[in-house]
Amino acid sequence: MNKGDLTDLNSFVTLAEELSFTKASARLETSQSALSHAIKRLETRLGVRLFTRSTRQVALTQAGEQLYNILHPAFESIAMGLNEVGALSAKPAGFIRLTAPPYAARDILFPVIREFNEDYPDVKFEISVDAGFRDIISERFDAGVRLGELVASNMIAVRISPDMRMAVVASVDYIERYGLPEKPAELANHECINFRLPANGGNYIWEFNNGKEEVNVRVDGKLTFNDTDLIIDAALQGAGIACLTEVQADELVRAGKLVRMLDDWCQSFPGYHIFYQERKNNSAAFRLFVERLKKYKR
Repeated sequence: MNKGDLTDLNSFVTLAEELSFTKASARLETSQSALSHAIKRLETRLGVRLFTRSTRQVALTQAGEQLYNILHPAFESIAMGLNEVGALSAKPAGFIRLTAPPYAARDILFPVIREFNEDYPDVKFEISVDAGFRDIISERFDAGVRLGELVASNMIAVRISPDMRMAVVASVDYIERYGLPEKPAELANHECINFRLPANGGNYIWEFNNGKEEVNVRVDGKLTFNDTDLIIDAALQGAGIACLTEVQADELVRAGKLVRMLDDWCQSFPGYHIFYQERKNNSAAFRLFVERLKKYKR
């Protein structure tokens, strides 16, 4: 097998995973034309069609699926081996790709990355900011960040923030007009600002627990957003009651712009964790970055 064969096989595996010439060529840092020629060479050499192509879709043929099932474990093994060898380097380098929700990306990851890059300038980062539950395996992220209770049990999870609490808040203007609810059930009589969950498309159910009783409330109101910054803006303008994380609300509460309510009903829950596959991330750079996240003072 020559170098060209390995290049064509790598092109095939990448296109099989992306099923898009645009995405695969970008990932390979080559042109779509060069990728197309590589696939044609491989198909000619094997004497079979590996993909069906149309103007809108790329799909694996039966032969393509069989070849991918053979090659994918081998390429994964090679990648892990390279990581293990790279871990022996005295000068960590490489590329770390992460996905995280907005707050975690901005207030947890980015400050650590800035500090980390001062010590290890040869390590590059990419952060995909997304409140949805991205599949880090199929989308080839090195790691993701989620609240601890949302991390799958088959992943390694490392805590990178303290426990958190929710904060139910409204502006002074809203409270003067409509009053303060004293129990979660009374929220049904108020204008509340809903948060649309990106993962399943449903609205977030407000969860309460006073240590003796658990109450889940489906709130109602004229406004629904899938962005917490817009929810905060709406609450500040007196449009309704909002349910935020404590870290999002604290500064505004201290400034007197928002008022907390139902505080005794807002219990703590596990904070943010970085999670990843057990054997996928063996690079020295990744291990050092996780250790830095664990030690970072917030």
